[in-house]
Amino acid sequence: MRLCRFPPSSHRSLFKSKSFTSSTSTAAPDLIYSLSRCSNLKHINQIHGFMIHQGLHRDNLLLSRFVDVCMALGFLGYAFSVFGSNPDPNIYLYNTMIKALSQADSAKDPIGLFNRIQVVGLRPDSYSFPFVLKAVIRLSTVETGKQIHCQSLVIGLDSNVNVVTALIQMYSFYGCVPDARKLFDGVSSRDVVFWNAMVAGYAKVGDMESARELFERMPERNVISWTTVIAGYTQINRPDEAITVFQRMQLDGVEPDEIAMSAALSACADLGALEMGEWIHNYIDKRGLNKVVPLKNALIDMYAKSGKIGKAIKVFESMKSRSVISWTTIIAGLALHGLARKSLEIFSRMEMAKVKPNVVTFIAVLSACSHVGLVEMGLWFFSSMKPKYGIEPKIEHYGCMVDLLGRAGYLQEAQELVKRMPFEANAAIWGSLLAASNVHGDADLGATALRHLIKLEPNHSGNYTLLSNIYAAVGRWNDSRMVRKMMRDTGVQKMPGGCFIEVNNIVHEFVAGDTLHPEFDRIHEVLCMVTEQLECCLLFEKRGIRLDEIDEG
Repeated sequence: MRLCRFPPSSHRSLFKSKSFTSSTSTAAPDLIYSLSRCSNLKHINQIHGFMIHQGLHRDNLLLSRFVDVCMALGFLGYAFSVFGSNPDPNIYLYNTMIKALSQADSAKDPIGLFNRIQVVGLRPDSYSFPFVLKAVIRLSTVETGKQIHCQSLVIGLDSNVNVVTALIQMYSFYGCVPDARKLFDGVSSRDVVFWNAMVAGYAKVGDMESARELFERMPERNVISWTTVIAGYTQINRPDEAITVFQRMQLDGVEPDEIAMSAALSACADLGALEMGEWIHNYIDKRGLNKVVPLKNALIDMYAKSGKIGKAIKVFESMKSRSVISWTTIIAGLALHGLARKSLEIFSRMEMAKVKPNVVTFIAVLSACSHVGLVEMGLWFFSSMKPKYGIEPKIEHYGCMVDLLGRAGYLQEAQELVKRMPFEANAAIWGSLLAASNVHGDADLGATALRHLIKLEPNHSGNYTLLSNIYAAVGRWNDSRMVRKMMRDTGVQKMPGGCFIEVNNIVHEFVAGDTLHPEFDRIHEVLCMVTEQLECCLLFEKRGIRLDEIDEG
């Protein structure tokens, strides 16, 4: 490593003073000022040389500032070499170096550095443990985390709220939520960060009942508390509850952050809750967040899934900066609306913009081909993934191809592709073949698909119903009855149909046969009135009476 003991003349403007001073007390402010302006490796070399010249290279506090700047600029190796040359680092400098190493996927081991603390006669403090536990999450295993937990017990920091919060986060990351909950229950003095860690732990494993129970018990909540619950409900596909919590957040006067709005928009997309989605869009514009790419991506997805593909395109075209997710989302949205050729045009623009497609992009592209039966084009994209784009097809891509071939009537080719797959076919693939057999009346293929689906989804009533309908359509009534009997004998219950409807920013869920909705009587009355009117219209139509004649009369 080349050290520059004196700043080159071309870079002396970094320092307040024109010349070096022999006083360490006046040199330190110069150094701090210079670190704040540092932007490249030449500056790093210059400042290091200045530190050596002024005798500041053994000041642990200043070295910590130096390490932070090196890390921010990406010169971690330089920082580590400077740390290693210090003969007497204190715990503050060790913590800074562990933090820097834990934030980078570095070959240098922050966990090993943590273990050296006690070897050199120092004592880890309440900052050492959270920093090294972040490294455990990024670079190691839960067993290493348990060993560090034991060290916190020996040192007596096992009840420190910062240390226990980090341990909860570590155990939750590895799915050891019962261990995290034991720690949570063992601490009486809890701040909002501590509560959030446990709520997030439950949300991570999809246990939203426990997460919600803790959330409701929290003595105080911040925006992260609300966001964790909203995102948790979205991830387990309970968008109606995500929207409900988001609305409560508004009523409590908590301003949502970008993550909360993204999660809420995802829930709106799943529900088709357009009014709420448009409200969030207006809120984003008012807050001046319309340049935040992830939010724009979420808006594109929401509008596309809510049936407003024109607005989705408008949001996409307004973006000055686009990520691969932006391109992929609009391609998928156009495919969803059957606009396959427009979707493929966007893909061509993506290539011209030199944005490399990813595995999800090709799922969207192949889906676009499937929706309108572009078999040859789909086969070309599928066969080009590995040689042209360096992307190995995954089971989702094979699923798209099976769907494409099946929809187009190439049932034999679809079955051959399933046999050649390097993966075991999943329920989605056999479901595609079952649906294709229904469309094209191939009862034998339907029976084969159902045999596999019974093993993969034994309680899915729709598979039995579909095959029964296939048999009925080709006149095989005995087989149709046998499938229905098999369904009854195995105890498979037919799932009732359901839907969500948004009215005045409130999402209502309706399930067939359910009478528990608070407005049930009123809804039933209106439906009866609509039914009577339709029957009258049909009666007048049969008698040749025009409705406009009735109005005129």
